[in-house]
Amino acid sequence: MSVVIAIDAMGGDSAPAEIVKGALESLSDGDFKLILIGVESAIKRELAKYSLSDNQINRIEIVAAKDIIGNDESPVQAIRTKKDSSIVRGLNLLKDQKAQAFLSAGATGAVLTGATLIVGRVRGIERPALGTLLPNSRGFSFLIDSGANVDAKPQYLLQFASMGSLYMEHILSVKKPRVGLLNIGAEREKGNALTKEAYGLLEKSSDINFVGNVEARDVPLGAVDVVVCDAFAGNIVLKYTEGFAKAMMGMIKEELMSSYMSRIGALLAKDAFSNLKKRFDYREVGGAPLLGLKGLAVKAHGSSDSLAIRSALKQCVSFCAKDVVEKIARSIQK
Repeated sequence: MSVVIAIDAMGGDSAPAEIVKGALESLSDGDFKLILIGVESAIKRELAKYSLSDNQINRIEIVAAKDIIGNDESPVQAIRTKKDSSIVRGLNLLKDQKAQAFLSAGATGAVLTGATLIVGRVRGIERPALGTLLPNSRGFSFLIDSGANVDAKPQYLLQFASMGSLYMEHILSVKKPRVGLLNIGAEREKGNALTKEAYGLLEKSSDINFVGNVEARDVPLGAVDVVVCDAFAGNIVLKYTEGFAKAMMGMIKEELMSSYMSRIGALLAKDAFSNLKKRFDYREVGGAPLLGLKGLAVKAHGSSDSLAIRSALKQCVSFCAKDVVEKIARSIQK
């Protein structure tokens, strides 16, 4: 049992109930160990709701942490003052190599800030970047950076492209992932100073399959496998995509229920609509990995339920098994 994953049991809107439930459900997905971090009495109370086998009990460890970092707290101050929080405890386990991955649905700022300060960057990486899988008509595109670096430099985007390519190649098995630079036009001369300079760096790199600029409207069509951008633009794309998908599914449901005939059609196409909804369900994807660290830190959605946690844990196991952290380190050194 080589992979150990630390989980912030107190992070997220439905913690600790859904976090513990998802963790237990994930045990059937592979041979790994879980460390649940948080208020010990609360975690034990949730575990007591289930009939656990000896094998399951032996694969679960509890690390007590009395503090919880909220979304409204200053990330830097919280990391420095709440040493006994579930986030800080988990990141220290990752730093000390007592866990190969850390998963949290808690405060995004605290997770990102803490991961950088505590775990540290891979040598040569200037800034870690948050990556998110977005569904498209062909499969998925990896959006990087989707939330870590609002202000970026051209060389950051070059490193984001390299890390994103490695992720898609080893986690989703995409050969020679197509890398696109998010921009307001496909032409080379389009964009601001950041994208123009980044374009020059990307096209000179022999380590990535750079295909040029990509407009936001082409991302859902699967024009590229990796979408490179600063976190300001990336987070706007991410949040708009989430909102649009939710609104579209709602409008489709409203139209299907609008008449007797449409309801019959909806019944006949029930499986197709169910599959479509599943493709846009963030819970099926897992979390967003913060790439460029000396270990794997994954940020799950704040509203994650047990399915989302289980999916994120699958992602963690695959990431660790394929040693993506080491592959990123070798790529940057080269």
